[in-house]
Amino acid sequence: MAEPNARELKLIQYLNEAYGTEKQLETALQAHIQMATRSSYRKRLQQHLTETRRHGREVERRIKQLGGKAETVAIPVGAEAAQRVQSMAGRALAAAQGPLHALRGTGEAERQLKNAKTEFASEAEEIATYTAIISVAESLGDRETVKLARVILREEERMRGFLEKEIPRLATAVVTAEVPRSQRANGGRRRKASSRTRRSSTSRSTQARGASASRRAATSRKAGTSRKAAGSRKAATSRKVSTGSPRSSTRRTSSRTASTQRSSSRGRGRRASSTRTAARRARPARATATAR
Repeated sequence: MAEPNARELKLIQYLNEAYGTEKQLETALQAHIQMATRSSYRKRLQQHLTETRRHGREVERRIKQLGGKAETVAIPVGAEAAQRVQSMAGRALAAAQGPLHALRGTGEAERQLKNAKTEFASEAEEIATYTAIISVAESLGDRETVKLARVILREEERMRGFLEKEIPRLATAVVTAEVPRSQRANGGRRRKASSRTRRSSTSRSTQARGASASRRAATSRKAGTSRKAAGSRKAATSRKVSTGSPRSSTRRTSSRTASTQRSSSRGRGRRASSTRTAARRARPARATATAR
């Protein structure tokens, strides 16, 4: 196999820096997972440990494809003896990180906080390393290395974002675990605020019950008014049915008057006829008397 040229050696150098960082972080994450008690934090560390191991394998594969050998510490070309020494030192440092991290801090909560700060710093270093690899590989026309570095960079940035949000929570947990409540900032104010909140909630509940009762009373009054109006309309309808309309009454009155007038006319007619009949009968009698 041909020896790597200057282009490939420079890529191998930067990839070895990334490989060494990944191996150190892998050892540290294994120790940090054992000390983690916060479930969400522990779960995310386990996920990133899986990602870190994959990153190491993929970087190592790319180094071999370029004709190099994966080492935990990248050494400039031509310093083979120093490379072996520093490689051994890098492996020893990675192996010692776990026990050292287990001893730091004043308690469990603070150890987790310090571990998260170390992880954040490691992520920042890896982000800087892969950003540099992308630029170097683009300048040298190595698209395969650019593609690999970009995929890894996105995952490192996601982990850094998680730690950036998790560190304040872990710091608050240190204060809660190690500082008495009476000595914490705004401790008394929070209790007073809680009391005010409860009183305000009780007041709102009372007001809500009063408003509900008022709505029920208003609804009841409206229902009573509606029933009274309905009764009034029914009574008016009944009166109209019994008495009829004014026009009907007028027609009935006119009909009765006309009938009375006709009856009177017939009576006068009969009386006149009787009078005429009596007069005719009386004429012969008067004539006979005159003849005598």
